Amino acid sequence: MNTSPGTPKLDRLDLRILCHMQKNGRATNVEIADAVGLSPSPCLVRIKRLEQAGYIAGYGAQIRLEKLGATLLVFTEVTLQDHKREDFVLFETSIRPVDEIVECHLVSGGYDYLLKFVTRGVNHYQEIIEGLLERNIGIEKYFSYIVIKTPFVKNFYPIERLMQDPH
Repeated sequence: MNTSPGTPKLDRLDLRILCHMQKNGRATNVEIADAVGLSPSPCLVRIKRLEQAGYIAGYGAQIRLEKLGATLLVFTEVTLQDHKREDFVLFETSIRPVDEIVECHLVSGGYDYLLKFVTRGVNHYQEIIEGLLERNIGIEKYFSYIVIKTPFVKNFYPIERLMQDPH
């Protein structure tokens, strides 16, 4: 299991706690302890340790955007003009404050970044893209993919499968 120096190594109970918490973030300590086979006190100690070590990034509600009104989800491939370290830093620091960009991934392959936008519609998305292009932050080209339908989104990771020893 990959951990950085000073980060506690996770055991099977820690992984079960994380699995349970990501699927039910409102679970009480007693419910989590019961689900993983611990008593509440040692379970709470483990949860606090996981939080302090940074395994738990935060807590929040999952919002169903469609209930709030019309929105548009767009994935955008971005290729930068230059590929020096400072070009990547400039791009990332320039787009980070854009609230409509909800994900940014540096990727390998035919382009540099994959961005995920949530906007009010096509015109709103186009305004944002044009604003980014006008700012000269190193964008050479971009391709946009408008999401027509989202059959499912999993809001949890298969932690136990990812952490299994392949041997």
